[in-house]
Amino acid sequence: MTVVRFRLCEARAPRLGAARINRAQGPPRRASMSNPSSVASPIQEPASIQDLVEGGPSPRGGWSAVVSVALMSFVLVLSEFLPIGLLPVISSSLSVSIGTVGLVVVVPGLTAAVTAPLVTMASGRLDRRRVLIALALFIAASNALAAVAPNMAVMAAARVLLGVGVGGFWAMGAGVAARLVPAEALHRATSLITAGISAGTVVSLPLGALVGHLAGWRTAFVVAAGAALLALATLTVRLPALPPTGAIRLTTLTSALRNPAARIALLATVLIFFGHFAAYTYVTPYLEEKAHFGSSAVTSVLLAYGLAGLVGNFAAGAIIGRRLRAVYVAATVLVAVAAALLNVAAGTAPAVVALVMVWGAAFGAVPLALQTWILRATPDAPESGMALLVSACQIALAAGSFIGGIVVDGYGTWAGFAVGGTLALLSTATQIRPRLPLG
Repeated sequence: MTVVRFRLCEARAPRLGAARINRAQGPPRRASMSNPSSVASPIQEPASIQDLVEGGPSPRGGWSAVVSVALMSFVLVLSEFLPIGLLPVISSSLSVSIGTVGLVVVVPGLTAAVTAPLVTMASGRLDRRRVLIALALFIAASNALAAVAPNMAVMAAARVLLGVGVGGFWAMGAGVAARLVPAEALHRATSLITAGISAGTVVSLPLGALVGHLAGWRTAFVVAAGAALLALATLTVRLPALPPTGAIRLTTLTSALRNPAARIALLATVLIFFGHFAAYTYVTPYLEEKAHFGSSAVTSVLLAYGLAGLVGNFAAGAIIGRRLRAVYVAATVLVAVAAALLNVAAGTAPAVVALVMVWGAAFGAVPLALQTWILRATPDAPESGMALLVSACQIALAAGSFIGGIVVDGYGTWAGFAVGGTLALLSTATQIRPRLPLG
């Protein structure tokens, strides 16, 4: 099977002439009986990345708007993964098992998987600025509710609310970049937004653990709510009006799924996210129970993980435009190796710290690599591609956390790490075919 090699900024698509009406020309003309073709065609499909770029940046757009979207992207992922470093204390406070409290990760993941394509389709005719601000409000409200949750039921409700915000914002955020900056800056703008997502992925666990250790797990959610409000204010001030460029329909999503490159990207996504979160969700119990680290040491190790993840994210961003395949293969192999070796290194503290940092640096590159991959594979429908990617990520995240909880409850953390390492290697195996559109 031949797979076309895609390049994000080189793929050209027809202009959506009917979608761009010069204000000086007034509204579209009505059709005459003698010339029905004079009707301006309604927008049936979303604009391609190139179409959006050719529209030019909004007067209030530019890099400050890109930064505001990147900041909110960081906060939404931080909010989703924050409880991972707090599972033991939340479990004790709400009087539920570690496996049950893992639902605080599973619930928003499943919700986001469902809502990512639904929000994208439902908002096709709405101003993107208003949609993104509304989704940011959901994220802030969910963190505030979680901070005062008296039991697991209320906590689960808060996490459902979060899932709605995460699914919609993550799916739409990267596509917005094309409407805020000139064409030549598109790759950098998209990388900045995806870097916010990557940074949130790797910083959430150590930051949650640190704040939870110093001031309690409820304070950690208060901090997340405050960060969401700050990001919301930045969005409100800096993000310009973004009128709809087209309607996302179910057929648009299914068309993207028929793309072989997109299907392989989604398969790789499911494998690495399932494996990573089957193990990563329970790294704090591993450090406490197997490596015998105290709470202060656990916090320090998780901070080291987060710092390593940031280094990995920005290092990957520097070369990913030229070496996407190499970045992805190296990252997934290192995740697998680190997860496997942690099972035999529990008695050696320096080795544990080193392996956790390797894991963090490697996974720090994964979200950026996957988003670059899917955008290259779907250059004419970036929002559809991102919606599918978010659904794949969130389904795998939820399934990995849930299955990981069952495995850890039944066999211990070593089994969760074994599952994680195996699936990371299977994700690497998607690169065996030499003609995938990675470069």
